[in-house]
Amino acid sequence: MSVTSATDDPLARERAHLSASRAALRAMREDVESLDIKDVTANWVNAVILTRQIEDRIKALADLADTPLFFGRLDYLHTTQEGQRFYIGRRHVHDAAGDPMVIDWRAPVSQPYYQASKQNPQDVGLRRRFGYTGGELTAYEDEHLSDPSELQQTSRLLQAEIERPRVGPMRDIVATIQPEQDEIVRSDLSGTVCVQGGPGTGKTAVGLHRVAYLLYAHRERLARTGTLVIGPNRSFLHYIEQVLPALGELEVQQATVDDLVAHVEVRGTDEAATAVVKGDARMAEVLRRAVRSHVSLPTEPLMVVRGSRRWRVPAYELEEMVRELLDRDIRYGAAREALPQRIAHAVLVRMEEAGEAPDDRVQNAVARNAAVKAVVKECWPAVDPAKLVLRLLSDPDFLAEHADGILDEDEQKLLLWAKPARSVKSAKWSAADAVLVDETKDLVERTHSLGHVVLDEAQDLSPMQYRAVGRRCTTGSATVLGDLAQGTTPWATESWAQALEHLGKPEALVEELTAGFRVPREVIAYASRLLPHMSPGLAPVESVRENPGSLAIRRVEGTEGLDAAGAGGLDAAVVAACVESLAHEGSIGLIAADARIAPLAEALEAAGLTYLSPGEETTADSRLTLVPASLAKGLEYDYVVLDEPAAVVDGEPDERTGLRRLYVALTRAVSGLTIVHAADLPGQLG
Repeated sequence: MSVTSATDDPLARERAHLSASRAALRAMREDVESLDIKDVTANWVNAVILTRQIEDRIKALADLADTPLFFGRLDYLHTTQEGQRFYIGRRHVHDAAGDPMVIDWRAPVSQPYYQASKQNPQDVGLRRRFGYTGGELTAYEDEHLSDPSELQQTSRLLQAEIERPRVGPMRDIVATIQPEQDEIVRSDLSGTVCVQGGPGTGKTAVGLHRVAYLLYAHRERLARTGTLVIGPNRSFLHYIEQVLPALGELEVQQATVDDLVAHVEVRGTDEAATAVVKGDARMAEVLRRAVRSHVSLPTEPLMVVRGSRRWRVPAYELEEMVRELLDRDIRYGAAREALPQRIAHAVLVRMEEAGEAPDDRVQNAVARNAAVKAVVKECWPAVDPAKLVLRLLSDPDFLAEHADGILDEDEQKLLLWAKPARSVKSAKWSAADAVLVDETKDLVERTHSLGHVVLDEAQDLSPMQYRAVGRRCTTGSATVLGDLAQGTTPWATESWAQALEHLGKPEALVEELTAGFRVPREVIAYASRLLPHMSPGLAPVESVRENPGSLAIRRVEGTEGLDAAGAGGLDAAVVAACVESLAHEGSIGLIAADARIAPLAEALEAAGLTYLSPGEETTADSRLTLVPASLAKGLEYDYVVLDEPAAVVDGEPDERTGLRRLYVALTRAVSGLTIVHAADLPGQLG
């Protein structure tokens, strides 16, 4: 393996290819911009659709100045690609003759760039990696995979790209995808994949690149069915939102679970014990019983009058229809729509027996008959999902009837509102209540299913939330991403088998990423001391990054108990650590227990340090973000200052959740972590 300096001729030739490729991309963009659609659109609707498609294509062909157009090259030996050379980049670029100048990283011919090795060269003679500085091609590095005399070494350019400081939102990792990550990225659309990965293993990036790959390989299908990325909160979604557009994918929707179930306005909160019961999968059966309880069996015959004739359907026959629909266990609303047609069919049978020849129009007319509609209203009344949940949480007798044998008395008491709301609009719904409404809505009317859903930070979902996500991909597949050790909700899942069962994807393949590429070895080893106390049996991450001196632990003496004077001393020490970190290149995250955010904000302002909130984009002039521990998950910063670990643990309802919250905070650093504390560190850290 060799690194070549910028004075060599080959580097000049590669720069020339980069310039020619940029010119070709510009020509491709200009070709699209010059399209005249006036003669090919039959009406204004077609014109609007085609115009939007053209605009999206122009955006996808944008040449981002700070993003390398290609990052690698493959020189094949023989077989089907004999003597051919391919430049691997973020998107396909061709010249005026249609010959490729850059190959999309997702194309099959690009896969050996990620998978080829000395042991399995995959017909690749040479793999070349390129180094860039500010968008300028400055170096290259060669691996002669077919030369047994050349030793396999760690790529310095690859390592430099992985460790490159970050300012701004999350970047793509197309230049640094590892073989085990690539296998997950390229797994088939038909199967659901669950990725267990500790901090710094790249699971979020793998999930996003899997979406990009699937859109490349199955574009027409997913264009019809849709794709969705689900994250834990808005800050996280804002952090990752530029990854897919940078890869030319503009149509992927992003949402939180709360966004998906926003059928009622959430203005209230639940105690942890109440939220656990509301999120329990048993609630699905309670709701199913409550919905079906609205159905009653008919006791009177039906008389349908048409002209001078009367047609009678006896009560026992009506009862058979209702029972048959109940036995089929189809959705409540679908059965309610089917019942009048069943009754109308029974009337048509009688008409035919009397010598008439009714057609479908007659059947539809009978189904709309007032007498038929009255029977349906009586036996199978409409159900409003929000009103049903409101009644369930307000009426102890109604709840007891449908939770009998499912929830015990104490659990039922936890569910009931202390002060029942008068209406759906006045109710102070919680986030867990909204999920119950969503479940009920699906019992009444089927939820629309997408082609593929990516669910990130999945370990924090309740069983009922998993069901809500699963409803969005019943006919599609999912990529589930998470780390059991980072589960910080009282209802966090204990195993992926349980989670996938609730999601409706029990057959999903579970993959584990254990190689860490971002968090320094010293930092992840320190954080991993917590694992036996909060997630016993879970394998610690093995970081490939050596970064001596990346961990500093500083005790602020004489401030035990965080009284007014003591807190001030701790705050000053934290501010000093932030100033020290800002001397380095890259982003800085000050992470603290939620209760410590306000005083730290005052201390930063008093020191003249400007800071951002999570989700706000860092810039060269504003690199410090003040992060509540509750929002730190999924984010990362080049340098992290962690304030008072004991306060992070104490801020949670139980010790296990507190330790997991601390584990998350400890593992947000890419280059260095400074812990500043006045109280004793949690004993689990040794």
